[in-house]
Amino acid sequence: MRSPRILMISTHGYVAAQPELGRPDTGGQVVYVREMSKALAHCGFEVDILTRRFEGQPASEQVAKGVRILRCAYGGNDFLPKEVLAQYVPQLLDAYFQDPHFQDKCYQLISSHYWDAGVAGVKLAKRLGVPHVHTPHSMGLLKRQNRAWGDAGESTADHLTERIQQERVIYHRADLVLSTAAEQTRCLSECDEYNVPSQKVEQIPPGLDDHVFYQLKDSRRMAIKRDLGWDSPTVFSAGRLATSKGYDLLIQSFPAVVKRIPDATLVLAIGGVTRSREENELLVSLKNLAREVGVREHVRFTVCVDQQRLADYYRAADVFVLGSRNEPFGMTAVEAMACGTPTIVSTRGGLWEELTWGHDCIYCDPQDTEALSQAICSPLLHPRIRQQLSFNGSITARSRYTWKKVAHRFLTKCVNCGWIASTTGVELTR
Repeated sequence: MRSPRILMISTHGYVAAQPELGRPDTGGQVVYVREMSKALAHCGFEVDILTRRFEGQPASEQVAKGVRILRCAYGGNDFLPKEVLAQYVPQLLDAYFQDPHFQDKCYQLISSHYWDAGVAGVKLAKRLGVPHVHTPHSMGLLKRQNRAWGDAGESTADHLTERIQQERVIYHRADLVLSTAAEQTRCLSECDEYNVPSQKVEQIPPGLDDHVFYQLKDSRRMAIKRDLGWDSPTVFSAGRLATSKGYDLLIQSFPAVVKRIPDATLVLAIGGVTRSREENELLVSLKNLAREVGVREHVRFTVCVDQQRLADYYRAADVFVLGSRNEPFGMTAVEAMACGTPTIVSTRGGLWEELTWGHDCIYCDPQDTEALSQAICSPLLHPRIRQQLSFNGSITARSRYTWKKVAHRFLTKCVNCGWIASTTGVELTR
């Protein structure tokens, strides 16, 4: 008997079994799709990840048992930013139906990610006659409300207007919309621009790999810190090179940190080895900003690293900061917490509402740079605060946010809706 199949659609960035995180449009969503697919495969499903083929990438790639990436060539051979991919959906559908990889496939469910893939998911689900679950990851309306455009690509006010109109169509035509946090849930159901019926919205947070992100004994943590050469109080942040990530706000807050902790260092693992022109310009502006505010010698710039190495970066850091202007959830913050790192979380995103200030994290508005600097200094200056955030943060992250829990909640919802049968022998209810 063949296992039931799910089609994941995630068209932007460099989707791969081992992606180079930090490359253009290659961040948390790429990790989400890969890890969610692996978790669904552990539950007995076969998962195909449909994405775009460009720059000579192979047509297919095995990720894990039961999970593979299938790439359709469309839109030329060059990288295209996510902001423009929706206009290529007709080419994607043509490529899909001409690709021999998909000729004998019968999917029980389509799961699309981000609005470009959502446009494709709506059309493909209609033609195949299967349910469609859409995960926005980020939302144009929240991005506009937080004025978080200006990233590499075409994120302008006009672009966001078009995007919001397309999102409304996706949300209403999808069978289910998965939000990652309360802010998204409210926006979907309460904002006139979307006005999605509440029964069509399910809130399920992203997860983390608890085999990678976990706390070590302090002696081992200090050994990792020495190996990295982080010989001073270290503040760490990581992610894509994007204005919305708020690295400039973190740099602007750092003079006040250095005033109280003269040897403090800020490590920014941002972007990949390969960068676009816009990303290079942003990196140069961040370095110039650090020089202008007088902390250039306190700021180290490096590139994003793979998940295994990233876990050690979290552990070696004395504080992790998620300082985004707009953040759908904040997976890096959860990963850092799981590693026992005291974590500062932006209130301009989804995660903070699920946490308790002073218990498992500290949260603040990163655009208030004075508040951000005070939040950073608290665990650096007060051992009891650091110990409490480290211990409770790790317990919270690892007890609530694992890919196994996320996959089971997703499948339970699909079973209850009658879209798939619980025939895998895996207990789906908690």
